[in-house]
Amino acid sequence: MEQLMEMLKSNYPGIDFENEKQLMTNGVLDSMAVVAIIADIESLFDVSVTMEYIQPMYFESVETMWEMIEELQ
Repeated sequence: MEQLMEMLKSNYPGIDFENEKQLMTNGVLDSMAVVAIIADIESLFDVSVTMEYIQPMYFESVETMWEMIEELQ
């Protein structure tokens, strides 16, 4: 999960990924950011984020993104 956190902090320095647990609900991430994060996750972890995972619940926090990555690996 450290690698994911480092990537997110590097690409989105203005977002507090360590403490924010409702990134989508609170409008911290928009659909364009999610598309970019998906591309980064696919590249970094060599996974394919399928349509079933392109839902707000998987992008609410670093923890939910990590759970998704673990399921995809």
